[in-house]
Amino acid sequence: MSKSPSNIGEIFKAKSPVISVEFFPPKDEQGAARLEHTAEKLKPFNPDFVSITYGAGGSSRERTRRYAELLKDRHDYQVMPHLTCVGHSKDELRAVLESYRQAGFKNILALRGDPPKGQTNFVPHPDGLRYASDLVALIKKEFPEFCIGVAGYPETHPEAPDAQTDLLHLKEKIGAGVDFISTQLFFDNEKYFSFVSRCRAIGIEVPILPGLMPALSRTQARNFSATCKADFPLELDERMKAAGEDPISQSTIGVEWARNQIKDLLANGAPGFHLYLLNHSKPALALFGLLRADGVIAAD
Repeated sequence: MSKSPSNIGEIFKAKSPVISVEFFPPKDEQGAARLEHTAEKLKPFNPDFVSITYGAGGSSRERTRRYAELLKDRHDYQVMPHLTCVGHSKDELRAVLESYRQAGFKNILALRGDPPKGQTNFVPHPDGLRYASDLVALIKKEFPEFCIGVAGYPETHPEAPDAQTDLLHLKEKIGAGVDFISTQLFFDNEKYFSFVSRCRAIGIEVPILPGLMPALSRTQARNFSATCKADFPLELDERMKAAGEDPISQSTIGVEWARNQIKDLLANGAPGFHLYLLNHSKPALALFGLLRADGVIAAD
């Protein structure tokens, strides 16, 4: 299979569905081995790109860069590093972006970022940026060769006063020079379809890539839903509860739910899907295997 274009914006123009996976930078050798194992196991399913998250602490930032390069150079993925405003001056952000440019990266997911652990409110660096739209504008002006993605929230950003205000902030980001939107996770597809409809109604026309997380357990899924303020459907909750304490049964139900979500999303116009896998290979392999059997993912 020929390698996809390195600019994710061009990938959206060239093919459908676009398939991507999110990794996070591990903290220790065991975590690093799991990331590499998952990255290697997913290769036969040809994800179009992968992303890697970015932390507020210096060590996490360095790990993001290190593992972004590993995924790109050792595993031959198209990689989109995350970049946040948290704790950075504008010059520091420029330095990070320049280092990514020099290393051959072509894509950035631009985020404001969450407040550091222990803080409830976001406080920008004295010489930093307050909003993701400011980061997008900086990248667009000074690093125009980068494809820029941003986050979107089908069920509204947890800090937003209401859904319409959140949409208007998103439109401001798009106007600063965004190429596509990757959504926060959701378990109810109607939330995504409504979000896309509301985006189109106010003139947001870029691709909106739905983000999904195969539920590994009822507890995990409920916790993530609460953190993200995402609806956890009663039907899924009851199915996982009925599985009892067996982790394999719960994971199987979560994977099947994600499978059906993806099939429905693609059948109704979604440009692809983005998977939050938490660096785990087993649910990813199970899900991709099912999607290949469904004809959603092409065989090698």
